[in-house]
Amino acid sequence: MDAITNDFGEVLLWSFWFFIWIAALVVWFRCLFDLFGDRSLSGWAKAGWAILLIFVPWVGALIYLIVRGRSMTERQVKAVAQRQAEQDKYIQQVAGTSQAPADQIASAKALLDAGTITQTEYESLKAKALA
Repeated sequence: MDAITNDFGEVLLWSFWFFIWIAALVVWFRCLFDLFGDRSLSGWAKAGWAILLIFVPWVGALIYLIVRGRSMTERQVKAVAQRQAEQDKYIQQVAGTSQAPADQIASAKALLDAGTITQTEYESLKAKALA
């Protein structure tokens, strides 16, 4: 049997340290992504933070969170709002300006009068417009 899994207590202890390791990696990567996504920092400031985060990752991430934690949140909220606005604009662009039901029925009637569509197609378009 493996020495790591001799008893249940050791399994719990290894699970705890594994969880701590994964959580620390998540925090470290979040700091790096925020660092390189921030447009307000100069290149030298980014280089300094990157050196700190790479060579002293645990302490560097803790210092980064203390110093820049609030601005991290503000940048994240701003980015989400910008993405939402872009998505809304795209949806409006794709959906186009919808016509009023009366306009849709009038254009369907013009197509019926021109002989482009049949009476049943006209009734179908009319039902869709009124729905």
